[in-house]
Amino acid sequence: MRRVVITGMGIVSPLGRGVKHNWEQIINGKSGVNKLEGFDTENLAVKIGGQVPYGTDEDWQFDPDSVMSPKEQKRVDKFILYGLAAAMDAVEDSGWKPEDDESKNRTGVMIGSGIGGLGSIHTNATTIDTAGPNRISPFFIPSCLINLVSGHVSIKYGFRGPNHSVVTACSTGTHAIGDAARMVMLGDADVMVAGGAEAACNPLGLTGFARAKAVTTSFNDNPEAGSRPWDKDRSGFVMGEGSGIVVLEEYEHAKARGAKIYAEVVGYGMSGDGYHITAPASDGNGARRAMEAALKWGDIDKEKVDYINAHGTSTPLGDVIEAKAVSDLFGDHAKELSMSSTKSAIGHLLGAAGAVEAIYTAMAVKEQMAPPTLNLDNIEESCEGFDLVPNKGKKREIRYAMSNSFGFGGTNSSIILKKVED
Repeated sequence: MRRVVITGMGIVSPLGRGVKHNWEQIINGKSGVNKLEGFDTENLAVKIGGQVPYGTDEDWQFDPDSVMSPKEQKRVDKFILYGLAAAMDAVEDSGWKPEDDESKNRTGVMIGSGIGGLGSIHTNATTIDTAGPNRISPFFIPSCLINLVSGHVSIKYGFRGPNHSVVTACSTGTHAIGDAARMVMLGDADVMVAGGAEAACNPLGLTGFARAKAVTTSFNDNPEAGSRPWDKDRSGFVMGEGSGIVVLEEYEHAKARGAKIYAEVVGYGMSGDGYHITAPASDGNGARRAMEAALKWGDIDKEKVDYINAHGTSTPLGDVIEAKAVSDLFGDHAKELSMSSTKSAIGHLLGAAGAVEAIYTAMAVKEQMAPPTLNLDNIEESCEGFDLVPNKGKKREIRYAMSNSFGFGGTNSSIILKKVED
């Protein structure tokens, strides 16, 4: 089986654009959660979220004109804009710019989303009712389709290898990276651009999750405290938006061109709960089996896993179930590893979450640093004994690191990364 490494990374998140800036903010305990802007929240139950910070004053602010012209921006939903921006940064970071036909044919794209163009769907549904069908843009449908992030990236760079997409709710980003890694391992491509993108911080998305009692409505006056995984006062997740994209490359291919390597993808596991459309299996067996499959796939001794970037959404049920799954699988070693949730800083990016968290996990391996879980002031009793890295990042040995994602419908995914020593 061919080895697969990460040679490029790009992020657009509530903390801004760029991996370096994001990592500095995460490690220093900064939050990207604020009061929602850009639309009226007076009648909404939830008034906070992790929105992408726009601007041109700082290089970490998101400037849409640096990604597409204003005319082109009108033809895409924001999730496509975020995904393309992160992909541009990841490709630039990797240094992979194939010129010959064979290299382009061996480079593919797999970028997914949990919901896709929800904002555009909302806007156009309102328009057809208020102004009539002739006011609907001819670009409406392609502006919303989830696979169009992959389409735009492949068109921009002329990548003609596998062109695919993933839609598995909040597991999307992790599944996209894992599935793309398999394509490289099996020889379907030498390079894959993979990840997730999401932009659901809009009235329809926020109201839908609020009605499902999934997002918190208890911290509208204190936004930064809203996302608090494993804390006794947690009451639901905080919606976030953005994109995380990685460039995956066959190891010998990367080495031959002298590419820098962030980490190696050495494990990938999936499972289904077969239990409930929104709630995880109460005994955590689905999450445990996904993690177990990732270990088995990489033939990795579980005692070698030093860090887990948990799904950790800040929901009353999910946090406890994931902790139980980790305890059941790792046994006594669960108390020796560090486990944190970077969602505490940026909220839950739904289909982009797993990809962004994979990037933070790769940085944890590279820098030998476990990022913190913010707002962890009073640990849930059933989660005591774990090193949940409360409020402050910590230096530690990280040989292997795992990143977990679980989604509606009972879809679970885990990937494992390690530092490349040679």
